Amino acid sequence: MKNILIVSGHPNLNGSLANATILDEVARELPKVNIRCLDKLYPTYQFDIHAEQQALLDADLIVWQFPFSWYSLPGIMKLWVDEVFVHGFAHGSTAKLGGKKLLLSFTTGASEAAYTTSGFFGHTIEEYLLPFKTTATLCNLEYVEAIYTNGVSYAGRDDEEKVSAQKYSAREHAARLIDSIRNNIA
Repeated sequence: MKNILIVSGHPNLNGSLANATILDEVARELPKVNIRCLDKLYPTYQFDIHAEQQALLDADLIVWQFPFSWYSLPGIMKLWVDEVFVHGFAHGSTAKLGGKKLLLSFTTGASEAAYTTSGFFGHTIEEYLLPFKTTATLCNLEYVEAIYTNGVSYAGRDDEEKVSAQKYSAREHAARLIDSIRNNIA
């Protein structure tokens, strides 16, 4: 198996239902995958830049796993990108990441219907992905795809039926992610 790196950008994975389930399923099914949970590694947001860059260099496929936050990355992951994906490493004439693949895997709290041109937000998920695709282009990464699941919010955590439905959605998401990982390392 080629080297797969999953960077978890959830700001509090212990409080997560969907993202934690997704990562648990992937770890169980693909035990050799390198999963780096930013919230656990860097609770004070003080990144080991060398370690993070080395993990990226060692990877053939890079997966960003995160909850969609304000139509983008959560704060910890945005700061990670700002500090790790610097000129000379991730982009520029001496960039080192080129040729690797980037796969986005995320969850949204809002429903699928909210992410339509006629929905609450007035935009599709695909429209929100343009900055991610541009980042991949800048860094000479092959943008593979985005795997996402809508409607897994913190609301309803006291309702066992809703919790069960979210866990089911997360396991389905994990199965799609695992399939994509396998297809992209063949």
